[in-house]
Amino acid sequence: MSANGWEPVVGLEIHVQLKTRTKMFCRCENVGGGEPNTRTCPVCLAHPGTLPVPNKRAIEWTVKLGLALGCDIAARALFHRKNYFYPDLPKGYQISQYDVPLASAGHFAVPGPDGADHVIGIVRAHLEEDAAKTIHVGGAAGRIHGAEASLVDFNRGGTPLVEIVTQPDVRSGEEARRFLQLLRQTVVELGISDAEMEKGSLRCDANVSVRRAGETGYRTKTELKNMNSFKFVADGIAAEVERQVGRYEHGEEVVQQTLHFDPQQGTIQPLRSKEEAHDYRYFPEPDLVAVEPPAGLVEAMRAGIGELPADRIRRLEAGVGFDLGYDLVTSGRDGLYARVPGDDRRAIANVLMNQLAAAGVDPEAVNGEELGKLGEARERIPRQAFLDALAASGDQDFAADRYLAETAVTDASALDPVIDAILAANPGQAEAYRGGKEGLLGFFVGQVMKETQGKADPRVVNERLREKLGA
Repeated sequence: MSANGWEPVVGLEIHVQLKTRTKMFCRCENVGGGEPNTRTCPVCLAHPGTLPVPNKRAIEWTVKLGLALGCDIAARALFHRKNYFYPDLPKGYQISQYDVPLASAGHFAVPGPDGADHVIGIVRAHLEEDAAKTIHVGGAAGRIHGAEASLVDFNRGGTPLVEIVTQPDVRSGEEARRFLQLLRQTVVELGISDAEMEKGSLRCDANVSVRRAGETGYRTKTELKNMNSFKFVADGIAAEVERQVGRYEHGEEVVQQTLHFDPQQGTIQPLRSKEEAHDYRYFPEPDLVAVEPPAGLVEAMRAGIGELPADRIRRLEAGVGFDLGYDLVTSGRDGLYARVPGDDRRAIANVLMNQLAAAGVDPEAVNGEELGKLGEARERIPRQAFLDALAASGDQDFAADRYLAETAVTDASALDPVIDAILAANPGQAEAYRGGKEGLLGFFVGQVMKETQGKADPRVVNERLREKLGA
């Protein structure tokens, strides 16, 4: 709820590329990247006389995702032709689903820090083919207006794509971010997509409007497109909400438009007006029969879902708090968290989400038992030695005991010669300390740490210095 009495009303449209071995309606390899226009065939290039053959695995995975979203699975779903022209659409239409999608009428619970779940309604999750990729080159920073040329790479054309449409139940940019992060983790755990926004395998558009608190209807909405990170989605929605509220409070109207959010400038720019919905002239795809998922298939997909991320967040919340539980799950680090022994679970979670993440270590490569040993030694070793050990914890032969023995100096007998040499080199400071200037202890500790390259145990250094300076 906005502080000045306005309520954001946001619906999301999310596209998820499925990582099937082949494309949606042909046998071309479904792999990102590569030389442009090398993963194509007469079917996905829409040569005359070719016929589509549906990808069975893509249908199964769409059913699985629909079940995870709490959707009803259609007993009989249809493919439709969505007719429009664009250079990256070789057929002149897209094979999609219209009024009879595979999954519909679902719900997705987003845990909140207040202990309550905000349930986002799912209108539909339907299966379609992705378009090719248009690349605008030259001119004004590659923008479509002012570009010198436009090129099309058809490698992406025909990739299986699930479009998820939510009800307008999202009430803030931050809630949209949490929803998308949780949805992404769900998709990744189902094993159906890499769901990487920066690579385009997960894409999101947001339909944004505002209304006065207590209003039940909907005002004019705008569409934010081309947002390629969770942060940009949250920031873009917040900026557009602020813009719309400002227009209404100045007696102006909001115009239905498609907009672009510039994350660097924090500004909203119009791409095109959108006075009315496109007429895509949907009609059933005449070259494909209806899809009728058998009951056995639906139950098999349901059995393969497992514990959903939202449920794990609530389970972890009691031990580490909501924020850490949410971060562990949506980053995929809760699996490692479960493998690390130790009583202070919040401290373990903090290490995983901060120092280990900062070190860029793959959590799947870390041995939980060895990381637990490292955590137990954390208070007994220098901070730098601990961080170095964390950075090495993903190595195949990493052993905490051996690594700490090699990198952390905790033996007083090994430290005494270093301390003695430093005291002998600084007699004036030593006398001043004995005369009452106890703050000089930090000076001596710093000298020892410098001499040992940060490997000395600060607690042992403190103890030995106090003993020697007090002698």
